[in-house]
Amino acid sequence: MEISRFKSEKVHHEFLIFYDEAMKKLPVPQDIFDINTAYGTVRVYRFGRQGGIPILLFPGRAASTPMWEPNIEGLLKTYDVYSMDLLGEPGLSTQTKPIKDSKQQAAWVEDVLMELKLPKVHLMGVSFGGWSAVNYAVHYQKYIASIILLDPALVFAPFSLKIILFSLITILPFVPESWREKSMSWISGGAEVDSKNSTSLLISIGLKDFIIKTPPPKQFTIEQLNSIQAPILVIFAGKSIVHDSAKALEYTKSLSIHVEAEIWPEASHAINGEFPDEINERISKFLSEPTVSE
Repeated sequence: MEISRFKSEKVHHEFLIFYDEAMKKLPVPQDIFDINTAYGTVRVYRFGRQGGIPILLFPGRAASTPMWEPNIEGLLKTYDVYSMDLLGEPGLSTQTKPIKDSKQQAAWVEDVLMELKLPKVHLMGVSFGGWSAVNYAVHYQKYIASIILLDPALVFAPFSLKIILFSLITILPFVPESWREKSMSWISGGAEVDSKNSTSLLISIGLKDFIIKTPPPKQFTIEQLNSIQAPILVIFAGKSIVHDSAKALEYTKSLSIHVEAEIWPEASHAINGEFPDEINERISKFLSEPTVSE
C-alpha cells in the first residue's frame, strides 16, 4: 500500500500514549477538528480566542503538534494559533489515499483551510514543515497572509551530506539505539537529548517505526519561489546540519519576492525549542510591519 503508516499496531499504541502525555504540556485547545480531505483525515487544533489573522503551524519531519510546546504559549499572547498534524507523517492525521506528487501534498492543505473557513492565515513551518508551507504557497495562495520559516529544509538550499547521514542513522533498523540518540543530539547542535521526554520519544518513534510513503521533497525552482506573493520571514540556523545556511541566505536574497532573511549564528536545526521567546518577538515584529499587516 502506498499509504504512510506505523509498522505495527503495537508501535502505534505506544506512540498514542506518548502523544497524549506530550499534549498535556500544551495549552488546552479551544477546538479540535478532524477534517476530511481528498487524501485522508487531518487533525487540527485551535488555541486561543484573540481574533484577527491566526498562525497555522506546520511541524517538522516525523514530528506533530506537541513539538510546538515551546512556542504556542508565547504566540497566544498576541495571536490565535492553529496546528496541524501533517498528512503522511506520524501524528493523529490518517492518510487514506496515496499522495503522488507535490501538488497533491498541497491539495489536502487547501482542503483543510477551506473547511476551517479562515479568510487569511500566517503559515509557520520548521524544517520539513517549512518545505510543506512553501509547497502549499507554490500551488495555492488565496488564504496566505504571510509565511514564517524556521530553518526550512530543501527550500533555499540543497541537503547537506550531514543530514543525509543523519537520515540513514535514524531509519536503518540495525543501527544501535545509542547512535540514534547521538544523532538527535547532533541535529540539535550538540545539546543533550532527554530520551525519556515524551516529545522526543514521539519523534524517535516517528523516525524509526513510521513508514512514510509521501513523495520525497524536491527543492523548488527559482521560478516557483518567485511566484509566491505573500511576504516571507526566514530564519536560518547558523549551526544547522541540514544545509549551508550562508549559501541559503545568499540564494534567498537573490529572489525577487518580499522576503526578510537572516542567520541566527547560535541556533541549531532545533531552533524553535532553543529560542522560543526570541522567535516569538521576531514574528511579532514581522507581522506588525505595514507591508505584512495591511
